[in-house]
Amino acid sequence: MSNPTKIAVVGVSGRMGKTILSCIDEEPAAVIHGGTEAMGSPNIGKDIGEQAGLACKNIAVTDSLEQALQGADSVIDFSSPESSLETLKLAEKTGVSAVIGTTGFNAEQKREIARRAESIACVLAPNMSIGVNVLFKMAGLIAKTLGDAYDVEIVEAHHKFKKDAPSGTAVRLSEILAEALERDLEEVGIYGRKGFKVREPKEIGIHTVRAGDIVGEHRVMFGGMGETLEISHRAQSRDTFARGSVRAALWTTGRPAGLYDMQDVLGL
Repeated sequence: MSNPTKIAVVGVSGRMGKTILSCIDEEPAAVIHGGTEAMGSPNIGKDIGEQAGLACKNIAVTDSLEQALQGADSVIDFSSPESSLETLKLAEKTGVSAVIGTTGFNAEQKREIARRAESIACVLAPNMSIGVNVLFKMAGLIAKTLGDAYDVEIVEAHHKFKKDAPSGTAVRLSEILAEALERDLEEVGIYGRKGFKVREPKEIGIHTVRAGDIVGEHRVMFGGMGETLEISHRAQSRDTFARGSVRAALWTTGRPAGLYDMQDVLGL
């Protein structure tokens, strides 16, 4: 039997970080290797397992990502654009593959990610959920089949603490739909509606809801004359994103350098 994949995690004390640690702990083919928290965190120095509600791992939480990456095979990061870019920089330096679930990157930051991925295997995905990635695939196929005769609208909902809007998942959905329908998203994307105006035929509507503790909901509507087709995905917990990220980390082991997404991981 091959050795388990050694995974480091950025931001181990947050809700997502703890969930990822739990999923790694449950995965026979993986092992928790290290983890970080921001400088000054009260969890620095604590056992990485115990602070996440797991058994003692004899691994201390550190504020040094370079230290956490020493000897690791892969690193998972769901932090912030700036932090994730630093993670990629150090992953490239240490030869560790990376799984980035962070959203909100601007165009220049995406170009930097692509440059870093010339040296290491990097999975970048706005949503690590297996179900959402099936949604991505189906949305494109449906749009190609229905064509311009059906109006397309996206509605996404998340918890009130989420900063980026629309969500990275909704952005990716809109890109997939625009490509399938051979439209320029910059020209046809409509982010919310207000005023007194008839809908243009080729618009792609993207609408955002922020409320309570909603984990994540995405709905795509194809509205025709006489019928409406909808496909949707609802996440009940963060486990689905965490499990997908661990699956991606396992997939990157031994993978050639390059920028990948969850469609590659799942073979869709």
